[in-house]
This record gives sequence, structure tokens and C-alpha cells, in this order.
Amino acid sequence: MGAKEKRTKYKEEFRREILDAAREFLIEEGYEKFSMRKLAERIEYSPTTIYFYFKDKDDLLLAICEEIACHFFANLTDFRAAHTDSLDSLNQALLYLIGFGFDHPEEYKVFFIMGPKVYRTFDEFIEKESIARNAYFVLREIVNSCMETGRFQEMDIDILTQVFILATQGLAALVVYKKSFPRIDRNVLAHTLVEGLIRGYQR
Repeated sequence: MGAKEKRTKYKEEFRREILDAAREFLIEEGYEKFSMRKLAERIEYSPTTIYFYFKDKDDLLLAICEEIACHFFANLTDFRAAHTDSLDSLNQALLYLIGFGFDHPEEYKVFFIMGPKVYRTFDEFIEKESIARNAYFVLREIVNSCMETGRFQEMDIDILTQVFILATQGLAALVVYKKSFPRIDRNVLAHTLVEGLIRGYQR
């Protein structure tokens, strides 16, 4: 390995170290208590070194959220391609979004609770290129396919897509933040919720 490759490898490894430490810090302390100075103390580097890779804490949080969004984009794209029936794709996609919160509560908190701080308003989110936006577009395309094939009643595509997101994430959030919830099997709740949502908008 040449000197250039070694430098590149070192930079990639150090960037990874920063991201991993920042994710852990955000999960433990939350966005408001997070600072680049405190992160630097935690990983025993100077703040200047971290600023070489990330301009501020929002830039760092965005990088973490975009890594999580990569999983959303890949899986939602697979669900869209795996089924000829758009309703089946949507069913699997919505169950996946709920299941993400069930199975990865810490990443859920970072992306869905802290993420809006860096993705800003919905209009700003839609206008600016991001992996999270691309993942949203895939889900919206699945919902739109349900409309175009006559399976769903006609309505504003973004409103309906966000209704599905908010409803499914409402259940995920309760499971993540309320340890006593639910009192029945959470997977039964997830399937019942998704079936009801889809049925409610069918023609």
C-alpha cells in the first residue's frame, strides 16, 4: 500500500471513529447536550481535528442520519422490486419501518427524533438532495403505484405517504419510549395497524 492509500485509509478510519463516537454520545446525552468540544474530549482529540472532517454538530448528525437512511433506501427499493402487486410492496415497507424502531431503538431515536433538526422543514427536505429524501421518494412511488393502479382512492400523494409514515412511527415510538407498552404482542399490533391503514384507503 502506497503513502497516498495509507493516508486515505487513515482518514476513512478516523472519520468512522468520529461517527461511531458521535452516535453513541447522541444516544446517551441527546442533541441539546452534544457539542464538538465534548466529543473531542471523549475521543481524546482536539476539536480542530474533528472540524477538519465535519464543520459543526449538525453536519455530523446529518452524516449519521444519512448512514441510517442508506438502509431505508436499500430495503425500500428491494420491496418495490420484489412484488408485482404494489399493495404487497407497501405492506412490507410499512412493516419494515415499524420493525426498524422495534429492532433498532437507538438508531430510531437518532434518525426520527433528532434527524428533523438537520433535514429542516418538509419543503427544505424535498428540495435538498439526500439519501433520506431518496428513500422517501421510493416509498412515495410505492404509494403512488397503488393509486395509479386503482387500488387506492385519489388524494395528495405526499399527504397520504406522510400519513403512513406518521401512523407507523407512532407505534414504533411508543414501543421505543414506553417500556410498559404494549401489553399485547407488538408484532400483532404492527400487522393489525398496517392492514387497517391499507384497507382504509383502498377503493
